[in-house]
Amino acid sequence: MKTALYASAAALAVVAAFGATAANAQSRDQIRIVGSSTVFPYTQAVAEQFSAMTGGTAPVVEGTGTGGGMRIFCEGVGTEYPDITGASRPMTRSEYDACIANGVDSVTEVLIGYDGLSIAISQDGADMDLTKAQIFQALAAKVEIDGEIVDNPYRRWSDIDASLPDMEIEVLGPPPTSGTRDAFVELVMHPGCAAFPAIAALEGDERRNVCDRMRQDGPFIEAGENDNLIVQRLNADSGVLGIFGYSFLYENQDTLKPVLIEGVEPNEDTIGDGSYGVARPLFFYIKNAHRGVIPGLEEFVTEYVSEDSFGPGGYLEERGLIALSDEDREATRQRVAAGEHFDRYQ
Repeated sequence: MKTALYASAAALAVVAAFGATAANAQSRDQIRIVGSSTVFPYTQAVAEQFSAMTGGTAPVVEGTGTGGGMRIFCEGVGTEYPDITGASRPMTRSEYDACIANGVDSVTEVLIGYDGLSIAISQDGADMDLTKAQIFQALAAKVEIDGEIVDNPYRRWSDIDASLPDMEIEVLGPPPTSGTRDAFVELVMHPGCAAFPAIAALEGDERRNVCDRMRQDGPFIEAGENDNLIVQRLNADSGVLGIFGYSFLYENQDTLKPVLIEGVEPNEDTIGDGSYGVARPLFFYIKNAHRGVIPGLEEFVTEYVSEDSFGPGGYLEERGLIALSDEDREATRQRVAAGEHFDRYQ
């Protein structure tokens, strides 16, 4: 009952924010979605299915990156603000606080499945198996050499380890606004830097400054939020590596192959059972004040969490999403139906 009253109050609040009249409240007839480039292909697939089922206008889906999507999503309530944002990491405390401060005070967090953060290379490229420590050595701004922390001197993979290919280090990856970048730092760079005693001995901000910072002298290239452009570059140059979500590797496995990480390749089994050490949850967030006001929004989110969509064998699994357990999918559906407010930080 409390949730229902909260949702009703939120709906009244959004109508007031949109304007005094119903006509003004429905001045936007398209659902607007922003957020993660990793979640983008899944959301786009649901948008296409939703449009085909209803015969209505397809939602507008923009790949702004997780951080950029959160910023736009949390700016306010009303037709000028998006209804949903996708995220390849959980909403942070500062993002939650920004939402609350701007009147976005009822948000449902929706866990949709799991993804493996993949490093890929052209099928024509070298077979590679990297440790997290070697990836850190290749991509960090500062590394440890002979007990000293110095500017990264490595230019070729074989400089790091003679067993690695004798080719230049060139890796295309996500920008700082991307949830993929956040996940890569947390799941790869941090464990990688911990392998080096002088870095591991650092504390607090001093350690984070070393472990978080990607090099800016050429070998690591920020490639923007469009992962398809990374795929195109990898197909054009067999010596270049790319970092993106598993779905992009899955959809392009005819031309790309994975770089193994500590002997394990990303696939449905290794991501699902946790043996692939660079797996992460994927989310979208619903602005509950827009539900019941933006035409089709309620039906869209219902389709997103349907068995045909995110269940085993569903059309999102066909695009590389690793499905949740039966229990977790049902819990997700219940949260969506109830408009359960995300309140982890209260």
